[in-house]
Amino acid sequence: MAADILLYQADLVPVGIDQKQHLELARNVAQRFNGIYGDVFTMPDGYITKTTAKVMSLQEPTKKMSKSDENPNASVWILDDKDTIIRKFKRAVTDSDTVVCAKEGKDGIINLMSIYSAVTGKSFEDIEREFEGKGYGDFKVAVGEAVADMLAPMQTEFKRVFADKAYLESCMKQGAEKAFKTSRKTLQKVQKKVGFVTL
Repeated sequence: MAADILLYQADLVPVGIDQKQHLELARNVAQRFNGIYGDVFTMPDGYITKTTAKVMSLQEPTKKMSKSDENPNASVWILDDKDTIIRKFKRAVTDSDTVVCAKEGKDGIINLMSIYSAVTGKSFEDIEREFEGKGYGDFKVAVGEAVADMLAPMQTEFKRVFADKAYLESCMKQGAEKAFKTSRKTLQKVQKKVGFVTL
């Protein structure tokens, strides 16, 4: 059983829409290698969520959200405090309408609805009902609060772990050792297949 665990090969990989090409490259390499040397690598499939595979910019909702965006209001960072997160969502670019609904041409609202759906688990229909008769202002605040509340436990844990340097270094060392053991099994299998002499 331990050997099986160490010979880890992912057959389902979570990726965003923009990372699909990396998965295809991995599949091509695995397919070619397996075609020459036999069944060695798992052929990974992508796991792409329906609503948040591509989160769009809060300032340009037809562009994806990016950490390299020069506009600080375009993205939400994991360590942003609650007030900052809510402020960024309040400033999110939307259309001139006031009705919270997923219709063509409402890219900014659809983006916010996608984020709110991912955080709360509510469908678009549920969101439309929840904010019926309310304006964009109420909706933006609700999205910001939901995102901030979701990130709060991660932020608390980050601060706790980051404050304990010895524990953090221990985790990194254990992780590196585990990664080495896991990858070593697969590497040895590859080397044996291609005829490398290993010591």
